[in-house]
Amino acid sequence: MIKFPDDFLWGAAASAPQTEGHSLLNGKSATTWDKWFEMNPEKFNQDQGPKDTSNTYEMYPEDVKNMKRIGMNSYRTSISWARLLPDGKTLNPEAVTFYRNYFQDMLDHGIEPIINLFHFDMPWWLMEKGGWENRESVTDFAYYAKTAFEQFGDLIHKWTTFNEPIVHIECGYLLGFHYPAIVDMKKAIQVGYHTLMAHVLAAQEFRKSQVKGKIGIILNVLPAYSRSDNPEDLQAKKNSDLLNTRSFLDPAVWGKVPDDLVALLKNNQLLPVVESGDKKLIHENTVDFIGINYYQPTRVQAPTNPSHPAQMPDDLYAPYDWPDKKINPYRGWEIYPQALYDIAIMMRDQYKNIPWYVSENGMGVADESRFKNNQGMIEDDYRIDFIKEHLEQLHKGMEAGSNCFGYHMWTFVDCWSWLNGYRNRYGFYSVDLDNDFKRTVKKSGLWFKQMTAQNGF
Repeated sequence: MIKFPDDFLWGAAASAPQTEGHSLLNGKSATTWDKWFEMNPEKFNQDQGPKDTSNTYEMYPEDVKNMKRIGMNSYRTSISWARLLPDGKTLNPEAVTFYRNYFQDMLDHGIEPIINLFHFDMPWWLMEKGGWENRESVTDFAYYAKTAFEQFGDLIHKWTTFNEPIVHIECGYLLGFHYPAIVDMKKAIQVGYHTLMAHVLAAQEFRKSQVKGKIGIILNVLPAYSRSDNPEDLQAKKNSDLLNTRSFLDPAVWGKVPDDLVALLKNNQLLPVVESGDKKLIHENTVDFIGINYYQPTRVQAPTNPSHPAQMPDDLYAPYDWPDKKINPYRGWEIYPQALYDIAIMMRDQYKNIPWYVSENGMGVADESRFKNNQGMIEDDYRIDFIKEHLEQLHKGMEAGSNCFGYHMWTFVDCWSWLNGYRNRYGFYSVDLDNDFKRTVKKSGLWFKQMTAQNGF
């Protein structure tokens, strides 16, 4: 029997844009997703845009009861910046009422809300000023954070600034998967730096607010494993870790951008524009905890014919196709639970053993209705096996002394996933888009209830 600590946080994670719906109603202004869907609906799976998503705006009372039913004691979601401050300055009273009622309902049911401020949903008014390319975004975000702490600080005691900042940088400025779909590594680095400074100023506002609680950041850590131990492959691993993991993790925990990252960027003429005083701000505004989203590792090798200075990340590290990998065929992602143990040890040994938790882990599968039994319940044994394998590795890391305080699945109810819409489903509850967003528990939800009741399996 694997047992977890009595006060361990069991839950799930989601975001405002992927669940709330009402995307242009109730005083909310447009985000990049609303506008992109308006301009280029053909880019989105089955014409599924951000308008409705999972209708949590109306259905949160039912959702909170359903969280309780499957043994969740915590839930991480986000606030929509464009809903709370539709023009960046003016508070939307309806948004305040909605979020306060939603968070209070969770608290009344014994579910701790962990609230994140930014989950890829750039307000359009800010995008028109250049988005994260514009240094003004840093102070705009700090003002939004300050407003959120003022409005909800009496209810929320665990805050995070960003979810997976690497994703909006990479997808928006290197790979074309998110608006503005620019491919420009120099711009991507500048966007990354402004995102880091926005996080830092938000953490500073949190300290100034003196609300009771803790502040962190949620990072997607994809540990890099090199093809071999030859020096070129190990350098590729180092480059990947510097850009994808240490770029945010080091400043958040140690208060310093790694010297090796600065040298790498300088060598490739990619250094961002910085302001005097930034270094001091980074140093003074470290976090209380880290959320780590883990889905898959990174496999890397030395690039064969790299450009110098680097034009794209694969000039610094190339992907390696490991022949022994196990794959989730729907997502194309490797399933490698052992990395969760490696992450636990990394946090113990390289990051002060700071409190951390698994803020996302999950398995997306298409056409899950294939797995319905005669009672209409999806028997997602593959998801149960996936969770067990990852929890075994996490537990092993905790037994070795890693300071992990929780595990959250992505996600609680099937949610909308950007350009992919509802193609892959991740939830403990299915959502029927053709039947008023009806929620039905899956087998994994019932297993989760049993597992959390005994704090292990």
